[in-house]
Amino acid sequence: MANKAQGLGLALITRLAGSNLLDQLKLRKFVEKSLYQGSKAGFKTLSKTQKIFKSSPDLSKQRLPGQNKSLFDLNLTEEQQMTCDAMDQFAAEILYPLAHQADQHEKFPAELWQRSSELGLNYYALPEALGGVATEKNVLSNILIAEHLARGDFTLTAGLLSTFSVINAITQWGSEQIQSSYLAGFAEDTEIQATFAVQEATPAFNPFRLTTQAVQSNGQYFISGEKTLVILGETADLLLVSAAVNGQPDIFIVKRDDSILVRKTPAMGLKAAETVTLKFNQTPAERLGDDDFNYTAFLDLGNLMWCAIAVGTCEAVKAYCIQYANDRTAFGEPISHRQSVAFMIADMAIEIESMRMLILNAASLAEAGQPFHREAYLARLLCAEKSMKIGTDGVQILGGHGFTKEHPVERWYRDLRATAILHSGLHA
Repeated sequence: MANKAQGLGLALITRLAGSNLLDQLKLRKFVEKSLYQGSKAGFKTLSKTQKIFKSSPDLSKQRLPGQNKSLFDLNLTEEQQMTCDAMDQFAAEILYPLAHQADQHEKFPAELWQRSSELGLNYYALPEALGGVATEKNVLSNILIAEHLARGDFTLTAGLLSTFSVINAITQWGSEQIQSSYLAGFAEDTEIQATFAVQEATPAFNPFRLTTQAVQSNGQYFISGEKTLVILGETADLLLVSAAVNGQPDIFIVKRDDSILVRKTPAMGLKAAETVTLKFNQTPAERLGDDDFNYTAFLDLGNLMWCAIAVGTCEAVKAYCIQYANDRTAFGEPISHRQSVAFMIADMAIEIESMRMLILNAASLAEAGQPFHREAYLARLLCAEKSMKIGTDGVQILGGHGFTKEHPVERWYRDLRATAILHSGLHA
C-alpha cells in the first residue's frame, strides 16, 4: 500500500512538471517545492516503516553483552586538575608579567626562585619519603605541569623546571648511593639549583655521538669536553652531564668547582635562561645510574618536556592572537571576520590538539613502564614542525606589530625555535 501511494505521488509530480498551467499562474516554484518536501517526508516515513516491520523475532539473541572494560577517558584526575589550575594561576600572575623584562635584560628573575618555593614546585618531584608528594611515576603530571606553566612564558618555565627535572632524573635513574647523597639535599635546601649539560657545539649534534669524554681512574670518573646552551649553567650548583665512556653515552653528576670554565653563549631565544658554554677539564664526576640506566629513555623523557613547554607556549600564542584579531579593526570590522585570519587561528587549534595527543600518548606509555620511544620520537617531530609554524603564524596575524617587541609573539617565536634544537636539558 505504501509503495503504491509513493508511486502515485511520483506520477503526479511528473504530470505537473510537464504542464504549462503552472507557468501561467506563476506557481511552478511553489508547487514543486511543496511536492518535493512532501515526497521527501514520504520517503523517510516509508523507510522507517519498512525498517520497523523487518525486525527480527530473535533480536534478543543478537544483543551484544556489555563490557566491563574501563572507558577511554581523557579527563584529568582531581589531583591533576588541581595541579593544572595552580600552574595556570602561577603562569598568569607571576611568569607572564616578568617575562618581557627578563628577556630584555637577558636575566633570570631572582624572585622566581622564591616564588617557586612558595609554589612547592620541587616537591612534585621529590619522593614522599623525603617530604615530597611523589608516590609513583608521575610522567603525565610532570608533562601537565610543564605545559601549563609555559602558558606564562617558554624560557622562564624552562629555567624553573631545570632543578625540578634533575630531581626527576635522580629519582628515576639514580643509583641508591646517588639518591641518598643528593635527594635529601634538595628536600632540605630549596635554594639548591641544578641543570643539564647535554648539548654540544657540533654540526647536526647527535646526543649518541658525544665528544665529551669520561675516564675512570681509581674508581673515580673525570670529565673533559665542552657543553653549550646550558640553561642557568653559570649559577647551577649541580650538573647532569652527558659524556661518552668507552664509546657509549652515559650521564654523570658533577658538582660545580674551579675546573669548570664558563663562557656566556647568547642565543636567538631562551635569553632569560642565561645560556652558557661550560668547559670541563678533568672535572670529578659520579655516574648517575646503575647498569639498568636507559640513555634513550632519558633523552625521550627530556624531549617530551620540551614538547610540553612548546604546546603551552603555542596555547599562549593562540589566545593572544584571538584577542588581537577580535580587537583589531580594519575597514570597519574586526580582522577576525576575515577568513584568512580565522582559518589560520583554527589551524593553530587543530595543530595544538594534535601535538598534545601525541605527547600524552607517549607520556602515558612511559608512566606505565611500556616502550615509548617511537611515540616520543613522533611527538618531537610534530612539535618541532608545528610549534614553529604556530609561532610564525602568530607573528603574521599581528602583521607589523608581530615584528616588534611591543607584543610577546615576537619573543615566543624566537623561543619556540628551541624545540627542534635542544636535546634533553629537562626530564619528565
